[in-house]
Amino acid sequence: MKLAVVGVTGLVGQVMCKVLEERDLPISEFIPVASARSVGKEIIFRGQSYSVQSMEAAIAKQPDVALFSAGGSTSLEYAPQFAAVGTIVIDNSSAWRMDTDKKLVVPEVNAHTLTREDKIIANPNCSTIQMVMALAPLHRSYGIRRVVVSTYQSFTGTGVKAVKQYNLESKGYAPEQSERAYPYPIFENCLPHCDVFLDNDYTKEEMKLVHETRKILDTPNIGVTATAVRVPVDGGHSEAVNVEFSKPFDLNEVRALLSETPGIKVLDTPADNAYPMPLFAKNRDEVFVGRIRRDESIENGLNLWIVADNLRKGAATNAVQIAEYLLQNKLIPTSGQLA
Repeated sequence: MKLAVVGVTGLVGQVMCKVLEERDLPISEFIPVASARSVGKEIIFRGQSYSVQSMEAAIAKQPDVALFSAGGSTSLEYAPQFAAVGTIVIDNSSAWRMDTDKKLVVPEVNAHTLTREDKIIANPNCSTIQMVMALAPLHRSYGIRRVVVSTYQSFTGTGVKAVKQYNLESKGYAPEQSERAYPYPIFENCLPHCDVFLDNDYTKEEMKLVHETRKILDTPNIGVTATAVRVPVDGGHSEAVNVEFSKPFDLNEVRALLSETPGIKVLDTPADNAYPMPLFAKNRDEVFVGRIRRDESIENGLNLWIVADNLRKGAATNAVQIAEYLLQNKLIPTSGQLA
């Protein structure tokens, strides 16, 4: 298949290329795409050099699949143009996630809903992906009534500017205002401020967890409330998740359900200091779950600690897995033998 990576020079775009190199997708033509200022730059992919293409040049090539990680406004403008020439767009921005006509997909949870008619597919928010990976099998068994989540999110989730700010501060420099991704230092600090504040005093990131969880689990009446915190961790989001179920549960059964779920690794032996940490999750595709214990303050309450690499399973890997699913199920109308 012909595959384009749109936003190839960005943080997630670079990881998309790395994940694609690691996995055995049958790519006959690789098309790196970025903004006008990056056109002509050289990108190395699978040992070969490629020149970065413009949006217009990439659309003219009519790729079979385009992995987008170029921001919401770019996606709103160009994803429909790619789709119009037959390209399946898998978009990592928030542009299409809550569009009622677009699927919001975590392959292990709801890829079965995809069809050949889906030309723009939304990749969920990083913090949502890892949470629903753990919640989905439990929801099927016990029925979730309410979720309370506090996130501890790596500065890498904000992008290249945040990485530069952290690196400057860690070396003792005070970045100029124009060099900052955040209103305060991130080095040796925690900011209860992920994305912009909304009229209800929650941040956009917090409300993504609310709306996206309901959509992916196809249960609009689940109660979800979130507090999202940016932390000085180089790669990996962590989440303290409190769940209230409609039905009673057995802790051994919960551990078994999670252990049997593809993409999840249970790390839960507190006596041996075995629990998930970003240190273990970095550069890994699994979602790690531990600190599994009852919430003794409510009936049918459970606590979980969930950790994943936000640039991989939280973004790039999830998008590539969607493409893999489409290929394996012959949902990509390529001109090759997989059509």
